[in-house]
Amino acid sequence: MSDLGWIDQAITAARPRAVAALLRYFRDLDVAEEAFQEACLRALKTWPQNGPPRDAAAWLIMVARNAGIDGARRRAKTQELPDEAAISDLDDAEEGMADRLDGGHYRDDILRLLFICCHPELPAIQQVALALRVVSGLSVRQIARAFVVSEAAMEQRITRAKGRIAEANRKGEVRFEAPGAIERAERLAAVAAMAYLVFNEGYSAPDPLEAEGPRGVLCDEAIRLGRLLLRLFPAEPEIMGLTALMLLQHARLPARFDADGQTVLLEKQDRAAWNGTMIAEGLALIDKAMRHRRPGPYLVQAAIAALHARAPSWEDTDWVEIEALYAVLERLAPSPIVTLNRAAAAMKTRGAAEALEMIEPLAERLAGYFNFHGMRGALLLELGRRGEAREAFDRAIALANTPAEAAYIRERLDALTDGAERSRRKARARVGPSFGPASLAHDALK
Repeated sequence: MSDLGWIDQAITAARPRAVAALLRYFRDLDVAEEAFQEACLRALKTWPQNGPPRDAAAWLIMVARNAGIDGARRRAKTQELPDEAAISDLDDAEEGMADRLDGGHYRDDILRLLFICCHPELPAIQQVALALRVVSGLSVRQIARAFVVSEAAMEQRITRAKGRIAEANRKGEVRFEAPGAIERAERLAAVAAMAYLVFNEGYSAPDPLEAEGPRGVLCDEAIRLGRLLLRLFPAEPEIMGLTALMLLQHARLPARFDADGQTVLLEKQDRAAWNGTMIAEGLALIDKAMRHRRPGPYLVQAAIAALHARAPSWEDTDWVEIEALYAVLERLAPSPIVTLNRAAAAMKTRGAAEALEMIEPLAERLAGYFNFHGMRGALLLELGRRGEAREAFDRAIALANTPAEAAYIRERLDALTDGAERSRRKARARVGPSFGPASLAHDALK
């Protein structure tokens, strides 16, 4: 981390709470964002000399509030005076706004912000993209990567979403109080998807310092949002499943990187280093959710993660049950990524030939997906089709998102020159965890 890296970390961690509080204060999304950005600029100027404040979020909220008020006063100078009745009102107009901020319950602020971003008039993908941008402060590039679209397309979606929210605000259709039970239920799916994508952005950090730092904060924040959602929906099994899934995945963080910062795949991880408290909480939530007998995509993914968490070792993993759960997930949330994951599990129980047969129809839809070509190459290598395996690995390297991914594929290519038998043994041992993500959004085998 650079000398000023701690400032970025503090701002990233404080952003959801600060923007949410400012939205409740100003009741305008653009004003809240602009005020927060002004506060961030002031933090960059003053914190290096004065050091970090005791509560970074509170500091940013107060500075942003003052900046927003100053901006409102400047704009007011260019507007016509209100009528005499309004001018004669001796009440302090700012006092009520200060009460809304200083006397607010910050625990509910982020959920309130989420529900406003997930306005029902917005298409689901715009709801999630807007929440990721506004609440979590992810860049357009990061969000575009999560949705596998171009940056320009994602920028347009976010701009349109903000425009619709502003229009709804002008019409008085945006509520700044926590929505009622019916409205909460209608927006729950979009809010849950946003929380999970926030988690995934933090979880997928290739650098262990990022995983423990600013991006790791995203995992913690997503889990906190899951727990808050559980308070609002204590009997909703999908929210239990979502929170359990995030807990079980994040519990592996201490064992996911070695001393050199390289990713340690699940089969090689020291399971004693996993966070037992998180695992216990996640397993308890799954057990509770299963009693409702209403499985959804998040709960099924959590059940898959639970099988890995409960296995005392890699060799004891119940791959038969994992494949069966992926089959259920295929019915609940059909996706080529889910089928790819199921094939990785099938390879463990039914061999490389059947797994390859399962993924070949996915070639067109996953042509630009690194894990597809990496897994296909490993399966081809296991079957002795070395020329085809090399082509698949070359394609995977071209699509690698990180140096670690490219390095691993180069290792597979080097194996091609070390003898067919040795290559097949290594491919068989590594194909599952390397190219078998156990969820819709990230590699759960890391």
